[in-house]
This record gives sequence, C-alpha cells and structure tokens, in this order.
Amino acid sequence: MDSLLSRAAWARVIPFLLFMILLAARGYVSPDSAVLDPRWVYGLSVLMVGASLAFFWRQYSEVGVGTGLRLGHLVLALVVGVLVFQLWIRLTEPWMMLGSPTASFRPVDADGQLQWGLVIIRWIGAALLVPVMEELFWRSFLMRWIDNPDFEKVNPAEVSPKAIVLSTLVFMLAHTQWLGAIVAGLAYALLYRYTRSLWAAIAAHAVTNGVLGIWVVVFANWQFW
Repeated sequence: MDSLLSRAAWARVIPFLLFMILLAARGYVSPDSAVLDPRWVYGLSVLMVGASLAFFWRQYSEVGVGTGLRLGHLVLALVVGVLVFQLWIRLTEPWMMLGSPTASFRPVDADGQLQWGLVIIRWIGAALLVPVMEELFWRSFLMRWIDNPDFEKVNPAEVSPKAIVLSTLVFMLAHTQWLGAIVAGLAYALLYRYTRSLWAAIAAHAVTNGVLGIWVVVFANWQFW
C-alpha cells in the first residue's frame, strides 16, 4: 500500500512535528526545575529543527536556486509583515484567545535583567527558523495538499478558496491568539497565491516575527513570546 504522504510531504511535516513536540515538552518542564531550565529547550528546538530543515533542503524546490523574490514582491512582503505585526499585538481581547500559552518565554534572570543569550536564541528561532519551517508546512504543503495530495503539482496561483480557508483554520488551532492567527494565516496564504513565491510568505512571516521580537524585548511584553 502506498504511503499516505510522499517523501516531499514528509520533508515538510517532520521539521514541523519536531518543533511542536519540543514546544509541548518545554511547556511541561517546571520553571523551578534544578535539572533543566525550560527556556533552553527552545535552543534545542532551534538546533534540531534547523538540522532537519538542512537535511531535507534539497526537497524544497520552491526555495531552491532561482526562486528569489522580485523587488516589488519583496516590498509587498515587508508591508504585509508589518501590518500583520500591528494587528497581532492588538487582537488580544479575552474572546480573541484560545486559552493561555503553555510555554511562555521570559529571558530575564531573578533580578529582572535580560539574559542576552536567551534573547538571541529566541529571536533567531522566531524570526529566521519558524517562518521557513511553518511556511513550508502550512502554505507549501498543507494548503496545496488539500487541493491535491500530489501537492507539488499545484500552482500556488491556482490554490482554491477551500484550501486557503481550511489550512488557515488549522493554522489558527496551533496558536493562542485565534483571531490574530486567522489574520496572519490568510495574509501569508494570499501573499503566496498572489506572488507564487514561497519566499514572499517566508519574508512576510519573518518580518512579523522579527519586529514582534524586538518590540517584546524593548517593552518587556513577554506574554507575546
């Protein structure tokens, strides 16, 4: 019997699963643990997920050689990324939330001083690693797979509204801020569909997360991390 998922699909699923498993594990390690500081589990996830992406990189045809962004699409991605950031930090009313985060991240010591090693690792993970890993999974794989299990044959410009909506709803379930996640998911999906470049979605996602990380550290809004 044929496998439910192709090798190309697994190359996009495995890094995402690794990240989610380690995220859940971090949430269950006590902050008072004398054995392991749960914040450093995030560093482990950056290493492991980064290594898995590097291992499968040749499978990602949409981000290979010759798939760079046109200037106009890059500018559009930057604008979308900033707009999503602005909405993300505002869509925080209680009814816009699905519970509370299980793995909050406060990179400060007992005296409230920043621990820059933790800050840098968290920012690198959020701004550089997560956008690549998530866009490969949510938009490149899942959104197109909904239209056709042989998802690599699906032209991003021809992705159906059904696939955009369903993949965005699943994307929402992976985030505490459900309304913000819907806005972000739709923005990145439509950007990918319009530009036909996964790099555009990755760039917008990276801008959102990168600016958010700077804002979190500057204003100590740790609840967003």
